[in-house]
Amino acid sequence: MAADPAPFDSASFSIFHFPLYISLVLQRLRERLTLLLIALLPLHALLVTVGTKLIEGSGHAPMAVLAVWKEGILGIILVLAVMGLLMNAKRALLCFDAADVLIVALILLSFVVTYLTHQDWKLAALGFKYDFLPLTAFLILRRVPWSGDFLRSARTVLLWIGAAVAAYGLATLVLPRGFFLWLGYGDAHSLYFPDQPLASFQLIAETGIRRIQSTFSGPNQFGLWLLLPLSVLLSLVSQTRERSKEKLSARQSPSARPCASSSTPPGIRGRLVDNAASQQGLPLHPQWRADPPHGWLFPSRVVISLIVLILFALFFSFSRSAWIGGAVMLLVTLHAALPRRIFWRSFAALMLAGVIVAAAGIALSPKVLGRLSSSRGHLTRPLEAVHMIIAHPFGLGLGTAGPASNRVSETCVMLRPQDDPAWAKSQPTLCVFLGDTQVQPADHICRCPFHPENWYLQVGVELGILGFVLFILLMITVLRRLGMQNAKCKMQNDIHSHFSFYISHFTFLAFLAVSIAALFLHAWEDSAIAYTLWMLIASSCPPAFSAPAHGHRFRCPDLPD
Repeated sequence: MAADPAPFDSASFSIFHFPLYISLVLQRLRERLTLLLIALLPLHALLVTVGTKLIEGSGHAPMAVLAVWKEGILGIILVLAVMGLLMNAKRALLCFDAADVLIVALILLSFVVTYLTHQDWKLAALGFKYDFLPLTAFLILRRVPWSGDFLRSARTVLLWIGAAVAAYGLATLVLPRGFFLWLGYGDAHSLYFPDQPLASFQLIAETGIRRIQSTFSGPNQFGLWLLLPLSVLLSLVSQTRERSKEKLSARQSPSARPCASSSTPPGIRGRLVDNAASQQGLPLHPQWRADPPHGWLFPSRVVISLIVLILFALFFSFSRSAWIGGAVMLLVTLHAALPRRIFWRSFAALMLAGVIVAAAGIALSPKVLGRLSSSRGHLTRPLEAVHMIIAHPFGLGLGTAGPASNRVSETCVMLRPQDDPAWAKSQPTLCVFLGDTQVQPADHICRCPFHPENWYLQVGVELGILGFVLFILLMITVLRRLGMQNAKCKMQNDIHSHFSFYISHFTFLAFLAVSIAALFLHAWEDSAIAYTLWMLIASSCPPAFSAPAHGHRFRCPDLPD
């Protein structure tokens, strides 16, 4: 773990220590800003809504100046990272692995496709923000050192901010509409208008049941973000079980001891961990070698309480994609924790129970779980995206699909042919379709955003077949790397391996869940999800390259302590 900068001592301080001192200061500042960003990102929509009302009054769209605060902080973090690299680790700039190559190739391809198509660089900038700004942050931040203190603090921040937004979200189920108007939200619900305040919640069809979105801009974004603290909690449960098994094994076999215990002198302990890493490719950042990272497990009652709170909030978001992601995380955790025979029996029982509950729920309240209008879009829009990719195999350019297209399009509501659009007459500028027929407004043809309801197909529409393939390869590469780290660290038996297993385990779970949810939604759209997850992966996943002559993978040369 990176040591804190020592107090200034004129007797021992020399000009040769100055660059190291500055790099430590830059690292501390970068890590604290990153923690601040992780803590504030889930509050973005609420903060901007309240700030806009305080500055401009009620009834105004979120101020663009306020909305870019998060990109400003991220920009400062990246500048600090680049400064640290230029001062002490220029060689890390040239160390590229497969993930780095794929990201650079995608960025270059996006510029080429955009130049050959619409050449609307303002629209392309919006597309770049959603598609590639998080990947650019990952590309840079994985090259700089991160301390164990930062990773422990990031976990704690995620848990407590997750508990706060989950509790507030559950409270919004019963809070009166006047409360949201007082905060600065719009009077309309369930709709997004670029020139109006955000809606405070969504209603499920004609039921009047709220889909909570808490401090986020929508319930899907809220539900998907909850997967991040949930992955931390599931990893804590898994890690606690592993520690219990090892304690039992140690009592049964006194000779089976960790290779570096807390009583081992720091210098010897560091050398032991270095030897383990060099022999077995253990993916640890150098800062974790100085001292063992104690105090990273939570009391079981706290963990269970937080899991229950977050699961309740996740349920009332009614985000089916987030439910699927959470179920996948739970199954992966059970698969790792249970004997195979017990796992498959439990899996079969859970699947049967899930089918029965879902069938009963749809039968008793089809508008709540079925949501035919929404389900129809999840089926038809991906097919439209596939046809568009076939028609334009080289892509349409950045920003032509997904969330970026919202900024240059009108708000459109797609209803079934048998639905009654009378409720929309109070919003005369709202574009309403019954099936494929536009029924409102009558004075012009609406320009609707194109949402493939699938992040991978969105990239394919923008960047063509080549971009689609490269992006899928990137996701597989990162997921495989996290899985390999998870397996390697689990095999080791020292305190550093326990900590790195925990970090790689929860980033693996979260990345897997969001990647699966991206099959059904624009899961990487929200900055709280994209920035947080890619920064955490960067902090625990330094570049690696293949060395065929040695038959296994190596990390890049260690960055300076």
